[in-house]
Amino acid sequence: MEEKTVASRTIYKGKVLDLKVDTVTLPNGKTTDREVVVHRGAVAVVAVNETGDIILIKQFRYPTGKILWEIPAGKIDAGEVPQEGALRELAEETGFGAREWQHLATFYTSPGFSDELMYVYLARDLYPDKKEMDDDEFIEIHPIPMQNATEMIERGEIADAKSIAGILLASLRIEAT
Repeated sequence: MEEKTVASRTIYKGKVLDLKVDTVTLPNGKTTDREVVVHRGAVAVVAVNETGDIILIKQFRYPTGKILWEIPAGKIDAGEVPQEGALRELAEETGFGAREWQHLATFYTSPGFSDELMYVYLARDLYPDKKEMDDDEFIEIHPIPMQNATEMIERGEIADAKSIAGILLASLRIEAT
């Protein structure tokens, strides 16, 4: 079932991702090209405050042309381990840090064309920790009861995959404790 790379060329190098085209040999001996988005990885955080609300953000996402409800997230910086990135992103996007961290899942975001791995964490025992936000991000912060967030998923109001996965996994983890 595996494919063997016989040639690879990078056709774009960007700030967030690179794009390469690999020529591969298929299991049946034929060759084809695979377009691959190369990404250093990303983190996402389900942050739960003292009242049990999760911290959601709203932001405009240019590729979709829409304002989306999401959990805080972002790319892992060079040299960071995933949990360090999660801590940084939480502070940058929400102004909170967390004393308690649990890893919820690691998954490929779009394995049909990207190697991006997403690391999702549950963060609790929040405290103020304001970091400078990226100058190209415009975010609204909204504490939402967990039940309301899961209902927003059911109604299609939360349509972002990492947020859906993170919220549902956190909800299961919290119910189990």
